[in-house]
Amino acid sequence: MQLSWRMLAVALLMAVPAVASWQVQAWRLGLEFERQAARHSELLNQQSQAAQRHYLAEQTRRQALEQQLAASDQQHTRELSDAQRNQVYLRDRLATADVRLSVLLDAADPAAGHSMPATATRSVVHGAPRGRLDPAHAQRIIGITDAGDNGLIALRACQAYVRAITR
Repeated sequence: MQLSWRMLAVALLMAVPAVASWQVQAWRLGLEFERQAARHSELLNQQSQAAQRHYLAEQTRRQALEQQLAASDQQHTRELSDAQRNQVYLRDRLATADVRLSVLLDAADPAAGHSMPATATRSVVHGAPRGRLDPAHAQRIIGITDAGDNGLIALRACQAYVRAITR
């Protein structure tokens, strides 16, 4: 029986350092895991802050682009309304015969079917010979130029939009 007590005492003496070393190792690993968790938390915090800064920069850039597009839209709307107002004014003046629309004539062209002496036209109107258009035809020409002006204004607006977006 003495042998078993001795063996039990030796086993206990051997187990105590083993348990103690396991406990110390657990503490060390626990501290390492805490440090690793703290580093990971700090890294996640830095990434979150970088993402937040990127989001704010993108939001600022988007707001600036929206303001630029709104200003461009106002400018092109103003150009369009000015062009329409000018077209209406010109049509009214043509309708009241306040203004006459004329075209240049080539007096030397034999295919035109008319020949105008150069001296006769210069005595009446200074410059090249001109032919006056019928007011109805003049109104149609003004309508065509109005549509062309509107198209050019819309084209400039689209080009400005594309330039602003692709910057």
